[in-house]
Amino acid sequence: MANLQVTSSSSTKPLIHAQNPARFMIECKLGAKASEFGGATFVHPTTRKLSHACKSQAIQAVLASDKETHASSATNGSGLRGKLNKVVLAYSGGLDTSVIVPWLRENYGCEVVCFTADVGQGISELEGLEAKAKASGACQLVVKDLTEEFVKDYVYPCLRAGAVYERKYLLGTSMARPVIAKAMVDVAKEVGADAVRFELTFFSLNPDLQVVAPWREWDITGREDAIEYAKKHNVPVPVTKKSIYSRDRNLWHLSHEGDILEDPANEPKKDMYMMSVDPEDAPDKPEYIEIGIVSGIPVSINGKELSPASLLTELNDIGGRHGIGRIDMVENRLVGMKSRGVYETPGGTILAAACRELESLTLDREAIQFKDSMALKYAELVYAGRWFDPLRESMDAFMENITKTTTGSVMLKLYKGSVIVASRKSPYSLYREDISSFESGQIYDQADAAGFIKLYGLPMRVRAMLEKEKGNN
Repeated sequence: MANLQVTSSSSTKPLIHAQNPARFMIECKLGAKASEFGGATFVHPTTRKLSHACKSQAIQAVLASDKETHASSATNGSGLRGKLNKVVLAYSGGLDTSVIVPWLRENYGCEVVCFTADVGQGISELEGLEAKAKASGACQLVVKDLTEEFVKDYVYPCLRAGAVYERKYLLGTSMARPVIAKAMVDVAKEVGADAVRFELTFFSLNPDLQVVAPWREWDITGREDAIEYAKKHNVPVPVTKKSIYSRDRNLWHLSHEGDILEDPANEPKKDMYMMSVDPEDAPDKPEYIEIGIVSGIPVSINGKELSPASLLTELNDIGGRHGIGRIDMVENRLVGMKSRGVYETPGGTILAAACRELESLTLDREAIQFKDSMALKYAELVYAGRWFDPLRESMDAFMENITKTTTGSVMLKLYKGSVIVASRKSPYSLYREDISSFESGQIYDQADAAGFIKLYGLPMRVRAMLEKEKGNN
């Protein structure tokens, strides 16, 4: 079978890095944050090719050669645990998903189609992916470019909502899961899939699909077991038994876990970071940037309008060279365990500061307080994998409405790891200098406060009177 490629109409834009689906599969077993994700989609073998333009996103389908396809058909017999037809596996090329390919073939006698979602994790993570997939035993590799959709439809709604998990985490991995799962559902529909992984999301998008979870069945208990299994099946893997960091990257962030980070008492090593320079090594001269925002959504940098992915990419570069967006935290996983992670989110940290600051002009006290309280639940739902939950969708409708006047611009000063607000302005600003001035004005009279203070303080006065009466008794 000849190779087939369908690429984006924007030939100058490279396929950037894709979120590591391997963590989706393994972290469920270990109790990590990807609680609803795996990566295997079980598919009927009747459809032989998978490639077409979908919502103007790039789709790259690399089909196996006739020889490889024929060899793959040798798996038509039943496996050790039963018989499946064809599996579409969310694939990163890392240890976990590379091992799952031969495991599925061995245990279910099926062909394996590898699927990779490009959500902006870097061209280096896509290089050599086809060769790795085929060497692991897959018959086909499919890559979809989801970068613009990821930022526009998932990152920006969370940004508008002010969603932050446990005071620090900007939900980088959590936001990428649903866009990847949605693409997997599209693939499953195209090829006639009858079973999938990614449970919570797939339950929402297609409840008829069946679920299989390899880590609930296999005897592989850790990375050393996985490496031994890979060697036994001649699967090329880029790691050794030596402990290393577990990283997950997309256009929003880069996370680091494992190795010395497993002890919260250890400071991260300087050479661990990849998206940002050490604040101590950042330029000695601050840089000013202006973020333009329309209805709570960023649209421009220094007056230049950019697409969502392009805007975030540029801010990652700017923020990274100033050491912006480093977060070290111990968080509570969905299953109850605690985990320590270090995150780099340079562009996201800048955007979060800008949006939050503009709201100080455009939202009144009650609106800000209620929005902040909802943002906590919003973040919790996203973290727990409930993106397509009606509650989150309803909350998103509120966020869209409450921020419809959050339009304007914010000037930020970036300096050695800090984001400092320099100025903010909006045509919908509720700030009035003639009211806020300490000088007497016609709209606000200081004398008006006397009656208000008496009424506002009445409950405290009554409580004090009661305590005084009891004290006298």
